[in-house]
Amino acid sequence: MPSVLITIHDVAPPLMPKVERLWAICAERGVKPGLLVVPDWHGGSPIEGDPACVAWVRARAAEGAEIFLHGERHDEVGSPRSWRDEVRALGRTNKEGEFLTLGYDAARARIDRGLSRLRALGLAPVGFVPPAWLAKDDTHRAVRDAGLAVSEDDARIHAFRARRTISSPVIRWSARGAFRAYGSLLQARMRWTLQRGASVVRIALHPADLDHPATAASIERTLDLWLTVYPAQGYASL
Repeated sequence: MPSVLITIHDVAPPLMPKVERLWAICAERGVKPGLLVVPDWHGGSPIEGDPACVAWVRARAAEGAEIFLHGERHDEVGSPRSWRDEVRALGRTNKEGEFLTLGYDAARARIDRGLSRLRALGLAPVGFVPPAWLAKDDTHRAVRDAGLAVSEDDARIHAFRARRTISSPVIRWSARGAFRAYGSLLQARMRWTLQRGASVVRIALHPADLDHPATAASIERTLDLWLTVYPAQGYASL
């Protein structure tokens, strides 16, 4: 059955007002999106230090939201880019690709630490999504070896337990300036035209998407379009 997979990225203490607004937008449409949790946003906001954030995420998980690890700190501090990394990341992130430069051992260490922190809070992550979907193949191998069911890049879902790789370009927005905001509106409309026959469609929501009125409105329009023809499912459906 065709399905749409909806997620909220960057679930972290400093961003919770916008995360909660995105959750409310989804809940108004009967959707429980997956939550991509960052244990220590930019190395200065440990999730353990915000009991209200932890309680909110636990409550959403109890309601059926799937939990994903979304990096350890999300940003690239301490991981200088090579010119090849610069090319891979061109136009895709403002130094937020934490796993862009990492090999297997470094990626696995961060994944293991992040999983330990979330599990200590009573959360049970089902998968991992690298910040900005930027990572080497080593990271996806590390996710598989850590025992998680799913990882992603911006074009594919890696469903390890099902031994499947599913093509599914992700629908997302950028509110970083008017040019990017209106460009992402065009991209969302094009996805409606190009992907309507796909078996799996992904819609990724970020707190920063609410920073521009055009992208904020586009999120609601896009959800309404897709949910008229596709049922919202979780990644367990894969």
